[in-house]
Amino acid sequence: MLDRLIIKNIALIEHSEVEFGQGLNVLSGETGSGKSVILDSINFVLGAKADRSMIRHGESECSVSAVFRLENNGSVCDILKDLDIEPDEEIIISRRYTADGRNSIKVNGSTVNVSMLRRITSGLVDVHGQSEHFYLLSEVNQLALIDRAAGADILPVKEKLKALLNENRSIRQKLSSLGGDEAARGRRIDILKFQIDEIERAELKEGEEEELKAKKLLYNNLEKIMRAGAEALQYLGAEGGALDGLNGASHALSEIHSYGKEYAELFERLENVAAEAEDIHDSLNALAENLSWNEEEVDRVEERLDLIRSLMKKYGNSVDAVYAYLDTVRQEYDLLTHCDEEFSKLSVMQEKTLRKIYDACRELSQLRKRTAEDFCGRVEQDLKTLNIKNARFCAEFVPFSEEDAKSATAEGLDRMSFLFSANAGEPLKPLNKVISGGEMSRLMLAIKTNMSDINQISTYIFDEIDAGISGKTARVVAEKFADIAKHTQILAVSHLPQIAAMADENYLISKHETADGKTVTQILPLDKEGRLNEVVRLIGGNTESSAALSLASEMLDSCARYKAGKGN
Repeated sequence: MLDRLIIKNIALIEHSEVEFGQGLNVLSGETGSGKSVILDSINFVLGAKADRSMIRHGESECSVSAVFRLENNGSVCDILKDLDIEPDEEIIISRRYTADGRNSIKVNGSTVNVSMLRRITSGLVDVHGQSEHFYLLSEVNQLALIDRAAGADILPVKEKLKALLNENRSIRQKLSSLGGDEAARGRRIDILKFQIDEIERAELKEGEEEELKAKKLLYNNLEKIMRAGAEALQYLGAEGGALDGLNGASHALSEIHSYGKEYAELFERLENVAAEAEDIHDSLNALAENLSWNEEEVDRVEERLDLIRSLMKKYGNSVDAVYAYLDTVRQEYDLLTHCDEEFSKLSVMQEKTLRKIYDACRELSQLRKRTAEDFCGRVEQDLKTLNIKNARFCAEFVPFSEEDAKSATAEGLDRMSFLFSANAGEPLKPLNKVISGGEMSRLMLAIKTNMSDINQISTYIFDEIDAGISGKTARVVAEKFADIAKHTQILAVSHLPQIAAMADENYLISKHETADGKTVTQILPLDKEGRLNEVVRLIGGNTESSAALSLASEMLDSCARYKAGKGN
């Protein structure tokens, strides 16, 4: 529930702090006193769009803080945990907006954005007014409402459906491992056969790529290699070349090698060098004789390299990886070409499971329809007491067939929307197509009366839901508010004395001019005498009139008796 609200520099409000009670809180005041500013401030801190016009004239920023007390609201706690915000007994939300358009939002000290804020507050407060969001206009929420109304009866059916969906998911995974249905399996077998043939035809060899790269390098530089080889042969073997020089030097030393150990060593070394040089010459000459341009071989090397690269790109980054992939696809190919019996068995299991899923969805749908019929009937009766004599209200379910079982979710197959008609002869329409604001207000009040004990939302806010009603209907609306307020906190902006008299807490919204010529709006909690005077004002009386005071007092006593369960 909303425990405390602190408003700074919003429109005519300079600074105001108000504490709200648990039951029915009624805000009233003269037209133009600033009641809408209070609602705008609440909407702002709940995540509504902000603009500079909200900021009090002469100020650079505005802010609103709200303190909510959590009372068994598991869904909001789950949202907070999901956003890494530690749930506490209180949720403190503060939002600041500056004239240059900057937002600052904190929830229990953690910074959040507007969408995160709306996600949190959607489970805390339900605002109904001329331009505010309404929880039940979403068809998803309408179905969820029926599920909550069904209570514990719906849980076993949902658990059974969940187990069947898990079973079907497991069967699908096994079928997928067998290639899916027959057509998909055939396509997969064709793909595997192509891959196996492609790799096997290639006859890849370990180290082949490196050899081919070396050959390609040779052919790309053949002219340079042949030129360098010819020059080297010339230096080594030409007349007067290196070999002649080495042989001549060796011959010279041969005449003195016996005259000393050092000469013998030099002669031996020189002979070795001459022999090595001659061997180099012969090897180089042999290589040169074998060097020639072979166009076919060049093309073969390039094509082979392209093939190896293509296979590695598709199947692995090495020959070993390609052959490992080949082993894998061979195994899958063997499985798929010999799995007809297993595939048939799983297909039969899946058909049986889908039939069970369909049956569970039907059971869930039938339970929802029974619940919806009872719930809508009660809402319709309440609408009649709210002076909509020809009201019709029902839930429309979109039919589904056994073929739809494949698309079932944990919520079943139901798609449902509430339909409403206020007048005889008028067709039923979805809630978001209802045009009359007064009828919509009373419809929502009737719905909330019947959902207040099952909806986890802890605070309802009504912005002049009583517009356009009076007399007996006004009294009935006040009684509905009192009924809802037994389970849910209500903040209601109203101009009806019947509703003000039914309040558990009253607040007077007023504005006055300050000494420095500024106009400010104030929110004042009313004591017993203040409540009496406000009811007198709302019935159009004067506090100096004993008749007006007596009527207001009787109205307050009558409302007190109703809330105490003693009737009028």
